[in-house]
This record gives sequence, structure tokens and C-alpha cells, in this order.
Amino acid sequence: MKKLSVLLFCCLLLAACGNGKTDGSNAAEAHQSHKPSLDAKVEVNGHDVKVTVTTDMTISKNHYGQARQDGEGHIHMYLDGGEKMGVKAPEHVIPNVPTGHHSLKVSLHNNDHTPYDVTKTYEFEVK
Repeated sequence: MKKLSVLLFCCLLLAACGNGKTDGSNAAEAHQSHKPSLDAKVEVNGHDVKVTVTTDMTISKNHYGQARQDGEGHIHMYLDGGEKMGVKAPEHVIPNVPTGHHSLKVSLHNNDHTPYDVTKTYEFEVK
């Protein structure tokens, strides 16, 4: 009985040693006071695809790869799960996209490339 009491006490003690967060946030979110909004318009013109991103985040070409500043950053785009395109402006043209159905993942990132955890995927067709 004594061993069971000690075991129960240890379990309760470990449960009480949590981080106190109940909202599911993590350490990266603790550095951010605001999650930016994200929307994008995808326009196909022949084999070129123009992507226009709308966000309340400040897109900073000058601070790309530098220290994190809340509410500022850049865009990562992935065409069909391919290599990352680091985008430093609200408009970006992807040239020479092959004919067919495509998927474009757009995500917002801090200056230091850590994610804001704001991502959307857009489907489009090149004819």
C-alpha cells in the first residue's frame, strides 16, 4: 500500500510540473504577439504563374535572413512540393510552369526563416 501511495504521489508531482500552458501554444509562439493573415491570388498567363500575396505582415526584403522582428518577414513558396522559393515581395512570378495540374504551398516566415505557422495551399491548372 505504501508503494502505491508513493507511486501516486510521484505521478501527481510530475503532472503538476507542466509548463502551465493550456492553450496549446509553444515556445516559438511565445515570441510572437500576433499571427499574420494570409491570402493569395494565383493567375496563370501561358506558362508563367503570377502569385500575389495579401497579408498584414510586413514583407521585408532588407531584413531577409536577419533577426526576428514581430510582424515582419517573408514568404516561402513550394510548387508541387519542390524546392523552397524565398520570396521577398508581395508579387512573385514563377516562370515556365509545365502544362498540367499544380499545387502551390504558400507560408509566412519570420526574417530568420522560423515559421509563423500560417500556410495555405492553392491548386491551379496550366493549359
